[in-house]
Amino acid sequence: MAAPHSPRTDDWWRDAVIYQVYPRSFADGDGDGTGDLAGVRARLRHLAELGVDAVWFTPWYLSPLVDGGYDVADYRAIDPSFGTLAEAEKLIAEAAELGLRVIVDIVPNHVSDQHAWFRAALDAGPGSPERALFHFRPGRGENGELPPNTWPSQFSGQTWTRVADGEWYLHLFTPEQPDLNWAHPAVRKEHEDILRFWFERGVAGVRIDSAALLAKDPALADFVEGVDPHPYIDQDELHDIYRSWRAIADEYGAVFVGEVWLPDSERFARYLRPDELHTAFNFNFLACPWDPERLRRTIDDTLAEHAPVGAPATWVLCNHDVTRTVTRYGRTDTAFDFATKTFDTPTDLVLGTRRARAAALLTLALPGSVYLYQGEELGLPEADIPRDRIQDPMHFRSGGTDPGRDGCRVPLPWTADAPHAGFGAAAEPWLPQPDGWSDYAVDRQGTDPESMLALYREALLLRGAEAGFGDGPLTWLPAEEGVLAFARPDGLVCVVSLADGPTALPPYERLLLASGPLTADGLLPPDTAVWLRA
Repeated sequence: MAAPHSPRTDDWWRDAVIYQVYPRSFADGDGDGTGDLAGVRARLRHLAELGVDAVWFTPWYLSPLVDGGYDVADYRAIDPSFGTLAEAEKLIAEAAELGLRVIVDIVPNHVSDQHAWFRAALDAGPGSPERALFHFRPGRGENGELPPNTWPSQFSGQTWTRVADGEWYLHLFTPEQPDLNWAHPAVRKEHEDILRFWFERGVAGVRIDSAALLAKDPALADFVEGVDPHPYIDQDELHDIYRSWRAIADEYGAVFVGEVWLPDSERFARYLRPDELHTAFNFNFLACPWDPERLRRTIDDTLAEHAPVGAPATWVLCNHDVTRTVTRYGRTDTAFDFATKTFDTPTDLVLGTRRARAAALLTLALPGSVYLYQGEELGLPEADIPRDRIQDPMHFRSGGTDPGRDGCRVPLPWTADAPHAGFGAAAEPWLPQPDGWSDYAVDRQGTDPESMLALYREALLLRGAEAGFGDGPLTWLPAEEGVLAFARPDGLVCVVSLADGPTALPPYERLLLASGPLTADGLLPPDTAVWLRA
């Protein structure tokens, strides 16, 4: 049953902490080895006690799950492995009772090859109205044996697949994810209807996958490195699409966060104009190495690019696509780049965990909103998945050289002494949990005041109760080399040491929280952060 249509006009999203749930790996309610909505509903109190404001769910729709649910067969149905639409509606309502808003993921660039539209397009043949909803084209070469153009894939491999009648269809990701033709009015209307469908069910917002890829150069011109405009990234037509979406969201008081990867800060900011998207993910910060100069420059650049349009910045350390924070920060190269991912990279997890704790306080003290990926509050490391258990298409399309993204998607540990660390009662989880996974379990960390979970709970409690956090100004303070120090409103100060040795803290009245112990004489050790009240 649809939720009452009651527009919300508050700006909670400007300084919210939003928790990302990857449903397949969060909690298994029916014991079949796959996470599901029943599991999420049973664990909602964990999120409420953690202190987050909202929960973003990666796709839970009907899907063959070739690309982890980002190959959607029906946007109005829940995949049976996760549950039912009625369960999703219950989850949204139960989350609201706990003060948690729900954000869902929309994947507008493409659908699954099992989607009814694409099946009809294959059956209808060349020149049909059904094929006009996608990018079907004859091939090049004497017999059409060559793809229509040379566009690179967002994964590895080809971006075109030939069908039995000789035509080719475009897929910027896998062949199982055919791209939609956003120049077609039926595609636009369908997605506007999908937005209303979920807003009517009470969701507070939508995360837009691959938000800068939808519109394509109608000529399908070849891609040439370094030549603008790009034929399928950041086309000007996108802004009209998002203006129409924003008008719908405003009817419901709902919000958008876009997945927008763009190096040009001015063009990035265009998506955040007052009549377009509310927020967009900040990938430069996520990819930034643990380096004081690079971090400060990234923070400054982020705030500067958001300022002209008055949009709040977003901050994120990890998500379902990237190497987990404690692992990344424990490596020689602490940056993140898809192109440099390899197997068997040496990692110092003790060092990485210390830095991840400091990074948590840094992130939560910055102006704007924060996204927290499931398991980061537990300090989970990236898992080494046996090669015969890897499922991510990035691995297979790379010819087996890319380890893929499964290492950050391993099912969560809830109860240390339960089968499969409490993820589910019966079947083995869909991805294997490494040895020692139960050491990170929620119940074990919940009674340890020095745990990563305890740090996040205390930090989120303070962030909600103390003045100075969230949206607002940031002022850099003088600091020793290798130290980041900044002031927020009402005397709030954050200091993060990336120096080689202990450093002195600025004068303060009260120590609110530290990511690790200070030295005996009150100095700040390396890879440690504090919140102070000056």
